[in-house]
This record gives sequence, C-alpha cells and structure tokens, in this order.
Amino acid sequence: MHRDTTKEIHIGDRVIGGGNPILIQSMTNTPTQDVEATVSQILSLEERGCDIIRCTVPDEEAAHALGQIKKRIHIPLVADIHFDYRMAILAMENGADKIRINPGNIGGREKLEAVVKKAKERDIPIRVGVNSGSLEKDILERHGGVTAQGLVESALDKVGMIEECGYENIVISIKSSDVSMCVKAHEIIAEKTHYPLHVGITESGTVKSGNIKSGVGLGIILHEGIGDTVRVSLTGDPVEEVLSAKLILKTLGLRKGGIELVSCPTCGRTRIDLIALAQKVEKVIEKYDGLDIKVAVMGCAVNGPGEAREADIGIAGGIGEAVLFSKGEILRKVPEAAILDALEEEIRKFSM
Repeated sequence: MHRDTTKEIHIGDRVIGGGNPILIQSMTNTPTQDVEATVSQILSLEERGCDIIRCTVPDEEAAHALGQIKKRIHIPLVADIHFDYRMAILAMENGADKIRINPGNIGGREKLEAVVKKAKERDIPIRVGVNSGSLEKDILERHGGVTAQGLVESALDKVGMIEECGYENIVISIKSSDVSMCVKAHEIIAEKTHYPLHVGITESGTVKSGNIKSGVGLGIILHEGIGDTVRVSLTGDPVEEVLSAKLILKTLGLRKGGIELVSCPTCGRTRIDLIALAQKVEKVIEKYDGLDIKVAVMGCAVNGPGEAREADIGIAGGIGEAVLFSKGEILRKVPEAAILDALEEEIRKFSM
C-alpha cells in the first residue's frame, strides 16, 4: 500500500494520505509552557515551509499552553504525549489537531479507551508512534533483538488496540536510527496497512551527519512510493529540519517551488572564493521560496556558463569579477563586489 492508495487523514486544515502532497513536519525544542518562545519558533518554521508542528506536552501547564499557542499560529498543532493519558485528553481539549501516543505505555486499556473517546468526539487523528527503543520485551525475545519485522509487529499491534476501541483515524510512525532497518520496516508495513505513514530516521544526529542519514534513508523510502508526511530529525535548529526536508522532497521531484541551487565543486581553475560565494547565494535565495527556477554558482567563467546552461540564471567567477548568464548565454560582466546584488536583481525579475 503506497502513498497514492493510503487513507486520507485530516490534520486541522491539512490532509495527508490518498496521494495528497507529502507534508513537512518539525517539532519545537522550546518549553511548551513558554508560549512566547514557542510561538516565535513556530512562526519562524512556518516562514521556512513547515506544514505541521509538534509540541511536547509533559504536564498540565504545557497542555493549557497549547490553547494560547494555537490562536497565534497558522499550521496544525500536534501534541506529543508520553505515558500520561490525562495529558492527551487535556491537549485535545486545548485545541491539538492531532496527538502522538504509544498505546502500549499510555496506562492500560481503560485509559486508552478514554483517550480514543475524546479523539472520536473531536475527530482528532491519533499518530501511533513506535521506535526501536520502545519495543516490548516479548517482541525483542521473539526476534532476537530490534529488527524491522519487530518494529512492524509492534506498530500493528498498537494500531489494533485503537481499532478495538472503534477508531480508525490513525497515522503510523515506525522509526529507527538504523537506516537499513528503517527502510526495511517501511517496505514491510507499506504492504500490511492502508493507514498513512509518518516517515523519518529517528535520532539521526547533528545537522551534518543527520542530513546524510536522513537523505539516504528518506530518499530510498520516498522514492519507493512510501510515506505521506515527513520529519527530518536533527540535533539542531528545527528550521534546519524543514529546509532539509524540502530539499529532499524537491530532489526526488515530490515537491515543486523554491529555487534550486547548483554549484560546481571547485578546481584549480577557480579564481574566486566560490565556497563563500555559494553559501551567500544560498542565504539570498531562501527568501524566494515561491519561485521555481534554477540558479547556478560556477567557478570558471570559461566553462561555467556552458556547464550550467540549464540554469535560469547564474554567475561564473573570474579574477575580481564574474559573468552573469542565463540558459548558457552571457548577459554581462559584474565586479566581484556587486555579484550578489546583481544576481538578486535578476532573480527578482522572475517574480514579477
């Protein structure tokens, strides 16, 4: 069961599953009860393209804060619940658009039924979250440790617990920090369920290492037609998660819009500080998310325009200057000090 045939699930005013666009998620790292800090971070994430945001709800103060946060943001709000079923109920009463729980550690059947009853009353989806650190002892023993098959078995068991309560407004998440295991688990579960899948490589690491692991793992999973919403889990600023997710989706052709940057790896012919220039250009284009064009930053004025002839606009460095080009044709020469301004001027023309 791949993304075009999964069940549609409504999260606030957004929809996942059923072939709808893959939505990008992130999670705040501010104390949820600090409303000002949390709202500020969410608004920043919205600006960068976050579609759904999750906040942890460890206590009643955090649960009540959701109501205030909800009024000031523009994307669906997901409550992340661990162990305490009362926080799940309180979060829904304070406006959570979805809750994330592990039905196996919420406190037993009676407490799970109370959570599902509240979700059913408000038609709020439940994300069943299982990861390699939450597998039950019997599953670990049966499979000889953490395995892809064990992850799937645990997730489907938890889904069954919610279904037995008469509810099927469900999203599934099975995550591992082991890329190969995570890929295999998603391949298995995609054939066993019609529920939409929230995909990601958990605990992937810092921005540098985490991006590589996430790019490889999510690239394989998404390319196979699996996954309805995605989070890139990084140890760093949540904005980096959103930017990385957008790039992964765009690279796979699963999301349009936003400027694609291409740049050469530099060589002995380079006569300009191309690394610094490319990084500056990357910052400039972040504000033009609505444009669907390709921008090139090349290090050689002789070969650059030809090598990047598919670029809508580009620069190729020389000694103390650069040439500005479009579709391989040179437009004009620009002094080195004016390169960024000249490039942005040309980019703006595409937005007119």
